[in-house]
Amino acid sequence: MLTALDDTLWHQLPTTFDHVWTSDPRFFDRYWFAIYSGDGRVAIQITMGAYRNMNVLDAGAVMIVDGKQYNLRVSRSLNGSVETVCGPVRITPIEALKSFEIIIEPGEGLLHGKINWECVEPAREEHPHYTRLQGRTVEDYRRFDQIGLANGFLEIEGERIQIDSWWSCRDHSWGVRRGMGIPEPITGPKVTLAEKGHIMSFLFFSTTMMSGHLLFQRRGDDEPYTTGVITRRDNGEFNHATNIALEVDLYEGTRRFRSADIVATFEDGKKLNMTVDAQGASVAMQGLGYSGGYNDGRGLGAWRGETCLESDVWDVSDPAKVIYPDGAEKVHWHRIQPVSLNADYDGETSTGTGSMTLTIAGKLPEHLGMKSGNE
Repeated sequence: MLTALDDTLWHQLPTTFDHVWTSDPRFFDRYWFAIYSGDGRVAIQITMGAYRNMNVLDAGAVMIVDGKQYNLRVSRSLNGSVETVCGPVRITPIEALKSFEIIIEPGEGLLHGKINWECVEPAREEHPHYTRLQGRTVEDYRRFDQIGLANGFLEIEGERIQIDSWWSCRDHSWGVRRGMGIPEPITGPKVTLAEKGHIMSFLFFSTTMMSGHLLFQRRGDDEPYTTGVITRRDNGEFNHATNIALEVDLYEGTRRFRSADIVATFEDGKKLNMTVDAQGASVAMQGLGYSGGYNDGRGLGAWRGETCLESDVWDVSDPAKVIYPDGAEKVHWHRIQPVSLNADYDGETSTGTGSMTLTIAGKLPEHLGMKSGNE
């Protein structure tokens, strides 16, 4: 089937743009944005993803204000459409790799508004993500990351939150990834993450002298996955990370961090030492649709009919627990935390802002350092 994309000069296969190179139902293509106020009071995240082989376009927006998380989750049938509009959410690239307009129309959802996003540094690619399990490819995707600034407003319960050059980051990922649209098939005995132990630390950041991203992931004794790059603001030079070490201070009785020390070593032997401190409440990503989100618990990419819209408010003021409108509580493992940071890069110091994901499953991995008082 022909779409508007077929009248461009950018075909890479002798076929039309209405389908992708693989029939794997987990194929996805996704935007994600995070926007934080400097005082830690407000955290915003917005996402949109297309799943060609599931006939789905879904989107989400959340805003935390003073420990309350306002959620909007929407989904629709794709039906060959190439419009990045899902329910009240519209994400429009204004200039590729540089700027976006994000609009959430008023309606059934609890939040609405308009945000203009502008990059402050070039986008940087991560190393390819590729994983096999029992001989089957379970991950084969790419992602790039970028730091920016946001302006505009979002409104909830009659309160307009003005966004004035707030720190922001985004990523764009595409390919095949676990947990998209369908449950993973059983292909043999499975060693759970609880048995193996798992850690994933993903930090977007910028300071007065540099910006970048650092990602470290390891399951049990498997070979760790490390990717990261920093860009200097004064001359545009960038440097790729080769090793990342982590030491964390967790809230007592939880797997949520209040601070962390990160040491990254780069290709030229230089080192970056950073201390990051949690600022305000962390985003519970199920509210955005991730990690078993939506009321049906099926997460991103699942077909939910021609249209679907969900909106709710959660109490996320506790470091670990989420409290629902009916008073029920749950500890969400997938949280993203706004942070402040102090950095020392090869003897030069600077301060800044960031967005950090830290997930820990099962036994504490040996390669995870713990600050005094934590076990």
